[in-house]
Amino acid sequence: MTQVLSLLAGNELAGFILVLARVGPLFLLAPPFSSPMVPPRVRGIIAVGISIGLAPIALHGQHIPTDPFTLAMLIAEGMLVGLGFAFSFAVLFAAIESAGSLADLGAGFSYGNLINPVSGEESGPITHMYSLVGIGIFLAISGEAWVLRGLARTFTLVPLTSAPDIKSLVGGAEQVFATVFTSAVEIAAPVLIALMITDVAFGVVSRVVPQLNVFAVGFPAKVAVALLLVGASMPFVGGWIANQMSTSVGAALGALHIG
Repeated sequence: MTQVLSLLAGNELAGFILVLARVGPLFLLAPPFSSPMVPPRVRGIIAVGISIGLAPIALHGQHIPTDPFTLAMLIAEGMLVGLGFAFSFAVLFAAIESAGSLADLGAGFSYGNLINPVSGEESGPITHMYSLVGIGIFLAISGEAWVLRGLARTFTLVPLTSAPDIKSLVGGAEQVFATVFTSAVEIAAPVLIALMITDVAFGVVSRVVPQLNVFAVGFPAKVAVALLLVGASMPFVGGWIANQMSTSVGAALGALHIG
């Protein structure tokens, strides 16, 4: 196998394989690159194209061994770096969807879940809207350019022939994952507070006017309040998402060190 690799392209082919191993997890784990709205074949073609573009940067000053066992170890290490980098973006969009789920639960929309085109899972209409807004803001602020620049930076922090520091990588992933619930509450807080006040108000009304059918009146009122607050808070949500995307790139790169 070593002779075959040397005959085909030697250092260039082995390096391209390692770059693709690092780019691939982005299209398996991190929205919007991993979105089911993009066919798998298209995702594969884009991953190969990005790998071809990043290969000269990653291979600069590097000599890639063509020994099968060593190459397999480097591929596994490259995938580990790629997974760590993609995980930070997956957590960001998971927080956005979790915020939508909290709002759906409070407004009563969770009874009619539909397939979310972004994640391919069942979720409510507010979750759908938050997911699409997150994707729209990602594209509007050229988030894909941030991701590609960050991905190129990983080859400087952890070269193709080096192994990442597992302890630092796991610690960074832990720290990012711990922020999911807090971030979800931050996004959905205006809607949740308004719905809580609405519930308290209808509870008081039901005590004052027992003849009133609170369930018949309360559900459409909560829907109207939820939609009104979601629309009113959307500019703040957009700013939060834009700030967190830059933070996610920094957190992903900060967890990468040579072991």
